[in-house]
Amino acid sequence: MLIGPLATAYYLAKTLLRPLSAEQLGKREMKLKQLEGLLGNLDQFSDPKIELEQYPTGPHIASRMLYTAENSFGDISDKVVADFGCGCGTLGLAAALLSADHVIGFDVDSVALEIASSNAEDLELDVDLVQCDIRNLEFRGKIIDTVVMNPPFGTRSKGADMVFLSVALKNASQAVYSLHKTTTRDHVRRAALRDFNAKSAEVLCELRYDVPQLYKFHKKKEVDIAVDLWRFVPAAAPGTGVRCC
Repeated sequence: MLIGPLATAYYLAKTLLRPLSAEQLGKREMKLKQLEGLLGNLDQFSDPKIELEQYPTGPHIASRMLYTAENSFGDISDKVVADFGCGCGTLGLAAALLSADHVIGFDVDSVALEIASSNAEDLELDVDLVQCDIRNLEFRGKIIDTVVMNPPFGTRSKGADMVFLSVALKNASQAVYSLHKTTTRDHVRRAALRDFNAKSAEVLCELRYDVPQLYKFHKKKEVDIAVDLWRFVPAAAPGTGVRCC
């Protein structure tokens, strides 16, 4: 389901805790290789926007990111999971395949959300999608359990990665899983703990992010970038409600 910015608050108040379909609830024993295979069949950006730093999250990284979140920490199944900057929906759909209670993806790009919607239909998954600028996303209370995201690295818009992290830590009640360039590790940890009031910030593993030749300025067919998979535990906050404009 696609929802425009003006209807977001009403939508979240009425439907966020709606249970997923029987098909989703039956997918309890998803294996890692099976998850990676399903994610590998998803459609990705046909005309990516460089100003949004749109790069597909590959099935190898996405499957391991969500599988770790579920099997090592129990942060996915039966949880309300939000995918910030969801793009074509890879991380959110992985959460749904791992039996999240409810999945919602946020992205500013309507074209990306259309692709994500089509991917969800192909997998017969019930996922909600909201067009919204993450910078304007504000929850009064933590009704989302877990945030998963592959934010912009901030190479085109400096600090974009930290904006995503700040908003995620304000709105998740249980955990935030995020990918950041390994070269920014000290900066990410310092910002999370000092500036964004995270209870903890842990690098779970270092991964290789395959960046395909998507844009004209790319000289190589593919480049590997070292990225960290982080798990952040946010500070608790009281209250209820949501606003996104």
